[in-house]
Amino acid sequence: MANAKPKADLKADAAAAPAGSKKKLIVIALAAVLLLGGGGGAAWYFMHAGGDAAEHEAPKETKKKKKKDASAKPEYVPVEAFTVNLQPENGEQYLQVQFTLQVDGSEQATLIKDNMAIVRNRVLLLLSGKKSSEISTVEGKQQLAAEIQAIIKEPFEKDGDEQDVTDVLFTSFIIQ
Repeated sequence: MANAKPKADLKADAAAAPAGSKKKLIVIALAAVLLLGGGGGAAWYFMHAGGDAAEHEAPKETKKKKKKDASAKPEYVPVEAFTVNLQPENGEQYLQVQFTLQVDGSEQATLIKDNMAIVRNRVLLLLSGKKSSEISTVEGKQQLAAEIQAIIKEPFEKDGDEQDVTDVLFTSFIIQ
């Protein structure tokens, strides 16, 4: 039995094998933790910090537009109901209408509210010149909204700035 190992050598080999596999297991576990941690960190970066990086690379015009949109949050200014006589077609007809103005920012909302008498006068004159047939269709109402928007945008003072009215939203519209 020349190839036979003594009993002491067999015990040493048996003890060495588990110690070596424990080291391999620890190394593999550490590598897995590092890979998962790195992957998670990369995912977080691209999901959270990646948007900021894309914003820094955006053209200057886009940045300015974003700033304007953020500072000029739309405001809504309700206008009291109007009841006006329409231009006669088939006897007397009346229009009762109520709407809300959408403006850019609180400064514009305050300007409209402070000049509400002028706003109401302009709208009253516009509405009283209409015929029922002109404003009874959807297209007619859309055209009327555009006309109201245009007359309210006109400056309140001579050589003043236009108001920034972005939309006219009807909340009530009755023709009798």
